[in-house]
This record gives sequence, C-alpha cells and structure tokens, in this order.
Amino acid sequence: MEIGFLLKVAGVGVLSAVTCVILSRAGREEQAMAASVAGIIAVALLLISEASSLISSIRTIFGF
Repeated sequence: MEIGFLLKVAGVGVLSAVTCVILSRAGREEQAMAASVAGIIAVALLLISEASSLISSIRTIFGF
C-alpha cells in the first residue's frame, strides 16, 4: 500500500467530517447524514479498487 492511497482516504475522511459538522451546526441533520454516507461510499470504492489490484497481483504470483 502506498502513502498516496492513505492520504486519499484520510482526505476524504477529513472532508466528510468537516462537512458533517458544518451541516449539523446549521441544523441540516439529514444532509449531514447524507454527506457522511457519501464519504463512506467514496472510501469503500477506493478500497474496492485497491483490493482488486491486490487480487490480480496474487493471481499473477501464483499463476491462476
């Protein structure tokens, strides 16, 4: 795993947290929840792409 990937995940997390706090303080709880769910989905998509490259590397190594 490279440092760039970790920075992307951390950046999405920080951005999502800040957005959630700002929206919560403004009284928009539903939009805050949607923003946090969107952040979780974005990180999940990043993890899925990283996992697929890991699986393809394992297949290459073991010859499947």
